[in-house]
Amino acid sequence: MRRALALWPLLALGLLAAFLVAPQRFAPVFAPFAAYGAPPIYDQGNLFALALAHVAIVCVAAAASTVVAVGLGILVTREGWTEWLSPSRTIVNFGQTFPPVAVLALAVPLVGFGEEPTLIALFAYGLLPIFENTIAGLAACPPALRDAADGMGMSPAQRLWSVELPLALPMILEGVRLSVVIDVGTATLGSTVAAKGLGEVIIAGLSANNAAFVLQGGIATGLIAILLYEGLRAVERRVCRTIRID
Repeated sequence: MRRALALWPLLALGLLAAFLVAPQRFAPVFAPFAAYGAPPIYDQGNLFALALAHVAIVCVAAAASTVVAVGLGILVTREGWTEWLSPSRTIVNFGQTFPPVAVLALAVPLVGFGEEPTLIALFAYGLLPIFENTIAGLAACPPALRDAADGMGMSPAQRLWSVELPLALPMILEGVRLSVVIDVGTATLGSTVAAKGLGEVIIAGLSANNAAFVLQGGIATGLIAILLYEGLRAVERRVCRTIRID
């Protein structure tokens, strides 16, 4: 049973890859959902290329969110900067307060259509989980360890890099994992502003009243989110097993 549970992400990856590379082979599966003689498989673009573009924009946005959120989380937990915690929390909450569609609408007049407004929306939407987990992870460092580091003559920077961040890293990675999963689903909305991604398939299905297209885009997006979640969780587990305090 455990072995089967461990192998299912590989099976899901294989199924997703097979569908994206040769989608026409799955036409009989989706044919019952294509009403009025509509094509059962999305034929207005390359599904594999759209999936790659979808993952790429998520990874770029998540990387930017991680750098900013972790950096800001470290800053507001340092001595002399703690009064900036509340304003910083308000700023990173912006992406969660406004719906992604609203952020896209605000970004389009500034940067135009395409990937840029989608990156802005995903960046803003992914900040909060990483920021909050960074603060929680750093706050969880036992005071005794901080005192021991100070007693060893470590500078504040050395204590941060050698003691606090290693202990906080698993929780930070958990925040990154949650942010990535949020971004995978949110990125489908980028197709409303001409960004490449699997949202194109879903929107085409909704426009043509073709449930087969909607299912293809939704299932592919869901599988990508699950696989990224499981992959990042495996990284997180490995970090938890191997990390050491120097």
